[in-house]
Amino acid sequence: MNARDEILARIQRSFAPAARSSAEDHAAIPRDYIQTGTLDPEERLAIFEDRLRDYGAEVYRCASAQLPETIAIAMNAAGVSSLVIPEDIGPNWLPKSGGFTFARDENLSYADLDRSEGVLTTCAVAIALTGTIILRHGRSGRRAVTLIPDYHLCIVRASQAVDTVPEAIRELESPTRSPITTISGPSATSDIELTRIKGVHGPRRLAVILVIA
Repeated sequence: MNARDEILARIQRSFAPAARSSAEDHAAIPRDYIQTGTLDPEERLAIFEDRLRDYGAEVYRCASAQLPETIAIAMNAAGVSSLVIPEDIGPNWLPKSGGFTFARDENLSYADLDRSEGVLTTCAVAIALTGTIILRHGRSGRRAVTLIPDYHLCIVRASQAVDTVPEAIRELESPTRSPITTISGPSATSDIELTRIKGVHGPRRLAVILVIA
């Protein structure tokens, strides 16, 4: 058989009925990696916070009732007085004093987002061992809102933190097909002459509020 015949034979075989379904193929994939963590809640949060700080993020802890006060503290520390907020940020979460303003994202232009001081969002799930925050876009903000502003303040509830990546993926399983973004610290790259440059693919500054109860 020459090369031409071999190529045609492979093409013909590719159109043949599959011997197994894609579901069977998926079920046959070995899964001998760690799928479930063993950390207790406080250990999980401690590791998550340590990873975030190691990446250069600011971290605050508070109870639910202290959320407005903590948002104000984080904004003051960052030197910002106005943030863009998505649909799922309720007014009762926001500080009522201090001269802060919050602009609801109602199809703001990219130029408007670029001129903004930052964005305040929630998250879908957080991974302790990798220090990763996963955003599910939709009511919690379109992707552009979390990529264009230079400062991102993200609210993570303790109940949203899991140990491992497989647990996070299972948490994300949903009939919806909303896009997701994963964040592990402020945006940065060392591709250019091994010099670390911040803000290449997203916000240069990341702050996280861990809501404990």
